[in-house]
This record gives sequence, C-alpha cells and structure tokens, in this order.
Amino acid sequence: MKRNAKVSTAVIRRLPRYYRHLSELQEAGVVRISSSALGKSMGLTASQIRQDLFCFGGFGQQGYGYKVDSLKEEIGEILGISRGHTLVVLGTGNLGRAIIQNFRFSSNGFQLLAAFDINPGVVGTRIAGVPVYHADELESFIAAHRVDVGLLTVPIAAAQRMGDQLVQAGVKGIWNFTNYEISCARKDVVVESVHFSDSLLALSYMISQRELPDQQEENQ
Repeated sequence: MKRNAKVSTAVIRRLPRYYRHLSELQEAGVVRISSSALGKSMGLTASQIRQDLFCFGGFGQQGYGYKVDSLKEEIGEILGISRGHTLVVLGTGNLGRAIIQNFRFSSNGFQLLAAFDINPGVVGTRIAGVPVYHADELESFIAAHRVDVGLLTVPIAAAQRMGDQLVQAGVKGIWNFTNYEISCARKDVVVESVHFSDSLLALSYMISQRELPDQQEENQ
C-alpha cells in the first residue's frame, strides 16, 4: 500500500508495535482478528487501529476483520523489512557486544555486516560471527559495501565525530545509543536516538503518580 505523506510520527511509532504483536498472534496460530480484539490486546481502541491503518490504504473486511498473516506482511512492507537493509556497529564495549550477540537483526530486515573498534584486543576477532575491524577502516569498508545504517555505542566523547564519519561515508541512518544528541546537517540522513534514561524516568513518573493516592490516604 502507498504511504500517505502526512502520516504522523505517532502513527509511525505504533507500526512496529503492530508488527511485533501480529508476529506473536501468528506464532500462536491466530488466523484472523477483529479491530476490537486487536485493540484490546494492545491497549488501543478499535477506532485508533482503523485510523492508523487507513493512513496506508484499505486493510481487512467489514464483518471479517484482518487476516493476521496478510496484515503482518503489509505492515512489514511499509516498514521496509523486505528491502535488505544493511548495518554496521561502531563500538564493541559491553553494550555493543550485547547488542551484536542478542539482537535479532535479521528478524527486523537488517543484515549486520561488521563491527568497528579501536581496542587492539578486539580488532581482528569475531563477535557472534561478526568480524571486528579497526575504526580507521570504516570509510573504506563503507565505500566497498552498501551500508544503510550505522549503530553507535561509542563513548560520548567520540559520538559526534563518529556520527560525522558515518554521514560523510554515505549511510542513510544512524541508530544512536551513545546518550548524546548527535547533530546532523544532512536532511537525507535519519538519526534515531535511544535514551534508556528517558524510558526509566517515564517509568519513575508513572510509579510516582500511582504512589500519590496511597500517600494522600496515609496522611488523612
């Protein structure tokens, strides 16, 4: 389905949730599902589901619902999972190594080609089968291979510099785990920053809000 150019960021952010949930339903043997049932299982309203999916065309049939495998395939196509995106990791410290070893890149439509570091004890080795090169070889590697995304887990002090190198080398996107807001003048390069502290503080807020009524009762 052709994407509406005016799709909001909020809708786009929900698409991976739909894809993940539909994958779970598919594994559980669910063949079709109504918008009401899908919304209930995801904590959304049926109206929200229909509005989100309508942004990308017509899905499902009135009175029948959605075919789980077909809807998953359509959303996967919208997300670009079948386009064969490629990725490299910059930084193989604790976080970088954990991501390489545990994240299922292939399930999300990405092929992890290589990792880069400056630690002589790591360069020349393999992590979960992924070759580790010296960071000085980054530009020549990207010149020789099509690399769509660079994943950054380098120290904060090196974040902007390595981000700039990725942009200059021609990547289309940066998945930034450095806890540093990378600036990018190129509008054709997308930077997606992951801040673990943001999620934790949001959780802290929600916990705090639930504790307030209990505290008020205790003070009465």
